[in-house]
Amino acid sequence: MRAVLATEPGGPEVLTISEVPDPAPGPGEVVLDVAATAVNRADVLQRMGFYPPPPGASDVIGLECSGTVAAVGDGVTYWAVGDRACALLAGGGYAEKVAVPAGQLMPIPDGIDLVTAAALPEVACTVWSNVFMTAALDEDDVLLVHGGAGGIGTFAIQLASARGHRVFTTAGSQEKRERCVALGAEVAVDYRNEDFVEVVRERTDGRGADVVLDNMGAKYLDRNIDVLADSGRLVIIGMQGGARAELDIAKLLRKRGAVIATSLRSRPVEDKAWICADVVENVWPLIATGTIEPVVGTTLPLEEVVEAHRRLDGDGNIGKILLTV
Repeated sequence: MRAVLATEPGGPEVLTISEVPDPAPGPGEVVLDVAATAVNRADVLQRMGFYPPPPGASDVIGLECSGTVAAVGDGVTYWAVGDRACALLAGGGYAEKVAVPAGQLMPIPDGIDLVTAAALPEVACTVWSNVFMTAALDEDDVLLVHGGAGGIGTFAIQLASARGHRVFTTAGSQEKRERCVALGAEVAVDYRNEDFVEVVRERTDGRGADVVLDNMGAKYLDRNIDVLADSGRLVIIGMQGGARAELDIAKLLRKRGAVIATSLRSRPVEDKAWICADVVENVWPLIATGTIEPVVGTTLPLEEVVEAHRRLDGDGNIGKILLTV
């Protein structure tokens, strides 16, 4: 089968399409004929040599896909050849076929076509597991999402808004900020010219954000603590702004705050299956009714994977970038 490999750490130009052996399903696994996959920030880090796959995972890049079941392994009872599904992966999505634990397959929500479904697994599982399962965004809580115009940001805004929460976000361009507001954000802060701490605290009468979903890491750590409400939870899911920063523990203690750093990719298979099942139960109905819509900014064929990574590197895209196989 054809699959995308990085010949060496580097820029988008190191990505090449190669012939590799077809995967076979192990016990409890399913092989999908891939219809589409999506480009994520983690893929860029892997391409650059900073985010290797976990032990036992495919070296092929790609953390999600959609497709049709081509084969099932021993012990698989809920999936059959010909079923359509989308999948959360530890790797292997940029390929014609991929083997995935059966618990990480999810049915395609009603009203979503097979290609667009590839935009869902990573963002839905990331947002639901971090904002609602881990940070426990409660009934009257306020959410701040950094990077609101990206795949995770556009999904988080919609999901939290649909569940009745006030949502604030940050975005760099006027077009992106307008899109965030259209998706349900109360305010989209211009992080280049405005202080998100001041804006959020002003609009919440000094309270701040109960939960912050952060993809920046080190660069925003101190200001994220500043914007937290009392008993607030900062959930760090990315390091676009660096990996090391100084934490003012006294400031955090005064707020009785929590800093949580999580990674979905490295979780045990059982944890991922639990998250996928919870997403199907709690999130899929909102997609089926059109309350939440996957935001896809660009769709390209797999052969244009280099261009897809260049677009993500350029930071001009809104929503997800898909690759059709």
